[in-house]
Order: sequence, then C-alpha cells, then structure tokens
Amino acid sequence: MTRYMVLLPTNEAFWAESTPEEKAAGYEVHGRFAKLLAERGHKVTGGAELHHSSKAKTLRKTGDGVVITDGPFAETVEHVTGFYTIETDDADDMLECCKVLAELETALEIREIVEHGEMPA
Repeated sequence: MTRYMVLLPTNEAFWAESTPEEKAAGYEVHGRFAKLLAERGHKVTGGAELHHSSKAKTLRKTGDGVVITDGPFAETVEHVTGFYTIETDDADDMLECCKVLAELETALEIREIVEHGEMPA
C-alpha cells in the first residue's frame, strides 16, 4: 500500500471564531470522511488537529547558528491546522473521498509519503 499525507491548510481565524455548533458541524464532516475512507478500504494510519499557529516555534539557520522564534514559519492567513496519513492501493478513489473535506476546508494538499529506502521522484 502507498501512504499519503493529507494536509489541511485553513484560515485559523475562521475556526477560532466559530460557534460550538459550527465546530460540531465541522467535526461531523471529518467523521463522515473517516467513515467513507474505511467503507472504501482505505486506512487512516494517523492524523491530528493542530493547535493555533501562534503556539508554533520556528527554527531558522542563520550566520550565527540556529535561531528559535515564536510563531509560524510564514506570515499568512492560512496555516496547516491538521493532517491525516492514509494507506491505500487506490489513490484516485482516496482523492474522491477527500472531496468530502472540501465542504469544510478551503483547500487540501495531498502528497505521497516517501518510504524509507525509496528515492524520491
């Protein structure tokens, strides 16, 4: 099976300002997504919702060594707010399942995971 990472870049302000009902509806979409994957033979092997990017730490190499700063790597409205790792033999069908998340997310990024010992293309 091939493994994929589904990255969820989202406008964090929208989620932070959502009502409990809006958040529950969002979690329901993610539940339907996970159920659909399982029904179609895909396997979710990991994933998580991430804390707000304001709690991130960024490490940067400089001429003086490595500097650690508070906050995200990039100053942007959208940040990765969560992810899934999925094993599947049918990437096309997995992508069809990911359309469920499009009801909630602005965009998704799906990337194949390089397996140990495999040379990236």
